[in-house]
Amino acid sequence: MADVGAGYTERMDTFLSDIRACSICADRFAATETAHTPRPVFQVSSTARILIAGQAPGMKVHLSGRPFTDPSGDRLRDWLGIGADLFYDASRVAIVPMGFCFPGYRKGSDLPPPAICAKTWRQDLLDHMPDIGLTLLIGGYAQKWHLEKPGSVTDTVAQWRDHLPSALPLPHPSWRNTAWLKRNPWFEAELLPVLRARVQELLHD
Repeated sequence: MADVGAGYTERMDTFLSDIRACSICADRFAATETAHTPRPVFQVSSTARILIAGQAPGMKVHLSGRPFTDPSGDRLRDWLGIGADLFYDASRVAIVPMGFCFPGYRKGSDLPPPAICAKTWRQDLLDHMPDIGLTLLIGGYAQKWHLEKPGSVTDTVAQWRDHLPSALPLPHPSWRNTAWLKRNPWFEAELLPVLRARVQELLHD
């Protein structure tokens, strides 16, 4: 399911209809432990100021049809310093994961987002959002696609100042990364205040 905001043209409407109807990965998903059908989940508009580039929906998001309706979303909204009202305002915040659909499970763990998704749709969709002022690169898959020579997630996030003001690499907000946050206190002490200030600047300019 795609949420779209007021900045919504007929051309984008046609393009999003094509994405929602995508079945490139149908056989791939049918062969996973979940044997599910494709369900693209993203949020876009042509007026969005912030782009959240994540990995892929999890099972909870696949079922809800809305991005980040899980504990990772709660943590991400806390990092951004905004509530659900602004987070789900598609006219201001776009959410475009590297894989639009839940990739399924293998041995109980999420599979990686299929590369064919970004190869097929990503650049064209980004071209429909000319007003993005900040792209949040969440996790290694987004960082490898958007940055020229990213290192490990830790190294890339540690060099966050090099990518401002147009981009900011972040670890995944999964609760599995709680230990990472404890090992890297500079993330909350130094990066998050800058992130929240930049988000407020863009959402209220």
